[in-house]
Amino acid sequence: MIKNSKESDLLSVARQVLEIESDAVRALISRLGNDFLETCQICLESQKKQARIAIIGLGKSGHIGTKIAATLASTGSPSFFVHAAEARHGDMGMITTKDVILAISNSGETEEMISLLPRIKRLNLPLITMTGNRNSTLAKAATVNLDISVEKEACPLNLAPTASTTAALAMGDALAVALLSKRNFKEEDFANFHPGGALGKRLLVRVADIMHTDDALPKVEHDTPISDGLLEMSQKSLGITAVVNDDNSLLGVFTDGDLRRTLDQRIDIHNTPISEVMTVDGKTIRQDKLAMEAVHLMEEYGITALIVIDSGNKLIGVLNIHDLFRAGIM
Repeated sequence: MIKNSKESDLLSVARQVLEIESDAVRALISRLGNDFLETCQICLESQKKQARIAIIGLGKSGHIGTKIAATLASTGSPSFFVHAAEARHGDMGMITTKDVILAISNSGETEEMISLLPRIKRLNLPLITMTGNRNSTLAKAATVNLDISVEKEACPLNLAPTASTTAALAMGDALAVALLSKRNFKEEDFANFHPGGALGKRLLVRVADIMHTDDALPKVEHDTPISDGLLEMSQKSLGITAVVNDDNSLLGVFTDGDLRRTLDQRIDIHNTPISEVMTVDGKTIRQDKLAMEAVHLMEEYGITALIVIDSGNKLIGVLNIHDLFRAGIM
């Protein structure tokens, strides 16, 4: 066990790190101005030409660049990362004459980055830089430079990239979100870039994608005896059966709850038509609705299944809570 005094020392160091990094990010706010606006304009104009944002970095800046590229791409700004060292040995071929370069270097003097400048100039590409030194070689060569300088690193030796990488990351997020807002990027757009994620499922999966249809759909006609309705419920294992008239229009539903109430009344289940004990109409949903809307309805009314109908009140499917769980909606 670490002694209390040592625990206190560790907490003190951790708090100091967070304070330094918070200050580094906060200092960026006052620097945002024309350089940032020009950066956004370059990126937005390039996207009209189906260009991409090629992010170049090395070392810790490279790791930050990878994350920024992923954030840009996932929010509708096509982007990819190129390692500066690999770019010197063929990976510059990934970049086309329509693309925009975003180069990240705290010092602005990284040899591998500087060596790429002639190639970038020959391609006549817009060069956006993020540097901690506005007077560096990289910053001076840029079309526009974003100042991400920090007063000090959080490392007590003032050596390990800590506050500087946090500042670069925050500036990348600011750029991605600014571009997102300018393009009126919506939740549905985000979901399209994340089809396998939880948000993607909530915003993309519709009732029609997961409902039971055809032979898997439990339904009986209105004059069917209750006993036959129970058999239909048992065979389809959804805890519900729809009750329809001759043209397949929905009249009501018969559920486990209706069954309990029927048994309590000692009704003859072999001779009584199911229409006499069904729940009239019942809760329904349309097939084009999001599956998340089905979740809200089930939660609101405390039910576990929904009948799916079309615009003409015709039965087309059934959805229950287990389908939503399997689809990852709940």
